[in-house]
Amino acid sequence: MSNFPAQHQTEEPGREHEMNPRPDYAPRFPGSGRLKDKAAIITGGDSGIGRATAVLFAREGADVAIVYLEEDRDAEETKRLIEAEGRKALLIRGDVRSKGFCKQAVDKAAAEFGKLDILVNNAAHQEEAEDVRDISEEQLAKTFETNIYGYFYMTQAALDHLKAGSAIVNVTSVNSYKGNTTLIDYSSTKGAITAFTRSMASNLVEKGIRVNGVAPGPIWTPFIPMSMDAEKVANFGSQVPMKRAGQPNEVASALLFLASEDGSYFTGQVMHPNGGTIVGA
Repeated sequence: MSNFPAQHQTEEPGREHEMNPRPDYAPRFPGSGRLKDKAAIITGGDSGIGRATAVLFAREGADVAIVYLEEDRDAEETKRLIEAEGRKALLIRGDVRSKGFCKQAVDKAAAEFGKLDILVNNAAHQEEAEDVRDISEEQLAKTFETNIYGYFYMTQAALDHLKAGSAIVNVTSVNSYKGNTTLIDYSSTKGAITAFTRSMASNLVEKGIRVNGVAPGPIWTPFIPMSMDAEKVANFGSQVPMKRAGQPNEVASALLFLASEDGSYFTGQVMHPNGGTIVGA
């Protein structure tokens, strides 16, 4: 059963280096070249699921650009971890709510690596609200602009570089399927991401570009101590059938599957690393 020390962070979007215990990002197995000489860009790549995915992609042979908002210490650590796997790492600091920034970030990554094969849309924002009337216009705008506008902007920019055989993986959420009592705006954006994934898969299938999603359940990332009160953190994840929160490296393997040729017959699909919650696919 989950039993984290009660903790809370005040700086958005959260700091992995301040968490107790630290999330488990480390790949579990030796690499087998599944992404050999591929080039990937991952939003929200400095920590949490983004970090675990970046390090796993590097172990499997990819050069990785990570886009992050402003968490320099976490981003530098992720860069070190990618380079320790023998691959190139590129840090790109900025806000995915800006279409101009997304274009610059994608073009910078493609120029650095000479190409772009994989886009992972992962950056997100969430704030709890007990009553929908308490969700301000500012909060609503920030949540939608980060969680769905950013996915649109990054995808639009990436399509100038992606080609047949490329892959897009979007991180949605179990809340897309079941909702969440206190994350109404966040859950709404995750539903939009699921629909976006299916629509883009249909749109790009004839170009040979696969688009899939991953819908995590409760995962121990900086989001949790940043967006929840200390007592909720202490019991985080205990509500799912497995009675525990998942770790970022338990999600990253699903992203690797969908980004690699292992997932060559998957498009428009969503995988569900959620601790046993049964949802509609």
